[in-house]
Amino acid sequence: MILVFKHLFYRNYVGLSLWPFIILKTHTLKKDKELINHEKIHLRQQQELLILPFYVLYVLEWVVRSLLYLDTYKAYQNLSFEREAYRNEGTSDYLKNRRPFSFMKYLFHNK
Repeated sequence: MILVFKHLFYRNYVGLSLWPFIILKTHTLKKDKELINHEKIHLRQQQELLILPFYVLYVLEWVVRSLLYLDTYKAYQNLSFEREAYRNEGTSDYLKNRRPFSFMKYLFHNK
């Protein structure tokens, strides 16, 4: 289910997945197929990690990478979950062919 709530976002962030919802900054973003696919990849990641552990791991990885890079945005860009989603958001059938826990292959490889 896609919801629109513009007050939830700051800066360049326009989408967020919180199981089972995709939350977008504007109604027009509903037409952005790559963004929707990106967020659906996150929903799959959340589902396979049984939701709550996804959020714990996401925050933990972000904290570790923030300390490594001393840059919170660079840390975000290098999260395994984000790297999988960004790398595959343009492939419309990615979720049909995706193997479980595919984000793991992005965990130890830097950009």
